[in-house]
Amino acid sequence: MPRAREPKLEFTERVAAASKTIELLMQHGMKVPYTDDDIETAGYWMMTYAEDPDMASKEMTTKQTSQMTPAALRALDKQLRDFSTNIVEDAEQLRTYVTNKLLEESDNPDARIRIRALELLGKISDVGLFSEKREVTVTHQTSDELRDALRAKLTKLVNADDVVDAEVMDELPGGTSVPVVTVDDLDAAWDDVE
Repeated sequence: MPRAREPKLEFTERVAAASKTIELLMQHGMKVPYTDDDIETAGYWMMTYAEDPDMASKEMTTKQTSQMTPAALRALDKQLRDFSTNIVEDAEQLRTYVTNKLLEESDNPDARIRIRALELLGKISDVGLFSEKREVTVTHQTSDELRDALRAKLTKLVNADDVVDAEVMDELPGGTSVPVVTVDDLDAAWDDVE
């Protein structure tokens, strides 16, 4: 009879299934002593999985699983479960944890630590004692208002440069001259863009 194709299992699924089988056997009397080699094997496979999960899934075949000791499989499953769950599942829990630790540090006998903890507590957004606030004001202007403001600034620039420095003229390549730009030239250029 032809053999059925082995289902493709992801690395963590295969290890979890093997570990559950071992747990069932342990309930019926199987002993699973751990050795340093088992922990080392589990560590190797954990690193392999961390580096490339797809490659680890391809390498962890049924044959490979059956060659591992039950203790190594259980240790690997435990490591995978420990590292796959979030240590802090909710940002609110982390916020509460940090706030509580800062409250503990605010009673520290060292004044530097105490002041730093109080400063950080004050920076919490709910408290907002030491937070730097910046206000941004956006003013909307029409294109005519923008054109007038630009014209005023350019007029100041053009009028400030009425006298062209002779030394600057000498430094230009090929002795080219600088054309004098008037406000009317700029105004005409602006109108051409529209």
